[in-house]
Amino acid sequence: MARKRLVILGAGESGLGTALLGKEKGFEVFVSDKGKIKEKYKDVLINNEIEWEELQHTEHKILNADVVMKSPGIPDNVSIVKKLVENNISVVSEIELASQFTDANLIGITGSNGKTTTTMMIHQILTNANFNAGIAGNIGESFAKQVATRNFEHYVLELSSFQLDGIKNFKPHIAIITNITPDHLDRYDYKFENYIASKFRIAMNQTKDDYLIYDADDQVIVNYLKMNPVQSTLLPFSLIIKVDNGAYLENNNIKITIENNQIIMPTTSLTLEGKHNIKNAMAASTVAHLLKIRKHTIRESLENFQGAEHRLEHVLRINKVQYINDSKATNVNATYYALESMDAPTVWIVGGEDKGNNYNGLFPFVNEKVKAIICLGVDNRKLLQTFGNMVDIIVETQFMSEAIKIAYKIAEAGDNVLLSPACASFDLFENFEDRGRQFKEAVRKL
Repeated sequence: MARKRLVILGAGESGLGTALLGKEKGFEVFVSDKGKIKEKYKDVLINNEIEWEELQHTEHKILNADVVMKSPGIPDNVSIVKKLVENNISVVSEIELASQFTDANLIGITGSNGKTTTTMMIHQILTNANFNAGIAGNIGESFAKQVATRNFEHYVLELSSFQLDGIKNFKPHIAIITNITPDHLDRYDYKFENYIASKFRIAMNQTKDDYLIYDADDQVIVNYLKMNPVQSTLLPFSLIIKVDNGAYLENNNIKITIENNQIIMPTTSLTLEGKHNIKNAMAASTVAHLLKIRKHTIRESLENFQGAEHRLEHVLRINKVQYINDSKATNVNATYYALESMDAPTVWIVGGEDKGNNYNGLFPFVNEKVKAIICLGVDNRKLLQTFGNMVDIIVETQFMSEAIKIAYKIAEAGDNVLLSPACASFDLFENFEDRGRQFKEAVRKL
């Protein structure tokens, strides 16, 4: 019997991991990248004798695949993907492919915001409880690579809508939807409902023996569930209403009930500030309670939790001005949380590649807290039109170093300087990590 041919489009972290897993499972593997492949990844391919190409997609080497793994960054409407679909060749995501080769307990987290923090919180609690747990998806080492080389009993997976678009049979035992706000609409024909449906794919294969944990204060999620019931056992969390099964807030205590078994956690033990982090902690604690982890362990983990890099990360205080890196805020809703949590006059650095943003929700915070705006993008017209009349100072630049120098001049003792772009980073930077690192470097050079 001929070996099955696995073609991988995109030689980034997920592509490389899938190639290693494919090779280990006996597939004939071919990796194709339209761009240049990083040297460190090329070395891995060569050392493992995996066939690859860069700067092109050779059709006859791709269209003879039995299955294709497409990296999440490649849209569905590029010609090679369309041709694969026309030829009835299965195109899946790394998550779909890798999950077929593991019996581990899968915990999947999606949402427009908060998913990285929630994923890290859950992983930290599991690790502190001595669970043998890996962390993957949009974070850390590729899921496929870990399935190929490690033997974890649990995986905590941060899942983007793009990764969920490429699933067919993937089923997490515990799924979490942190929230849903308009994001990435350029990939969903500018239809919010397409993006919502994409997020809910996380639960599409779940049965009543599986769990869906979600924000019951998020009308988008609640309305979708009314119209499109899922099979999963529902465990909502809320800051506003009491829930019988799930988590809610009462007198600064998080109360979590699952099948009449309740635990109570004081919110005072949380290190991260802001309402959204209480919600992240609720979601993470609900998972821990489901897995019967001791309350003491959950509490201790949340007390020592440091948070994600580039997510409201306090960098330095210089001349009594706090510099905060929130480069991971690639959409308006993430920036909403950032501005909401500011407790001092703020110089706000914003901008990048706009994904069809509507900034109206930010107006109250801008009026109340923002003293100056620095637009950091190739095209800042929309920002200048939107916020021009709201603040006394609004300037634009295309260099991070210059943005920080301007901020340094404007900011006074007691102020914050906040990088929270509300946009993608690809116009001036490699990615949001690159943008965040440049921010931190420029601050350290002041």
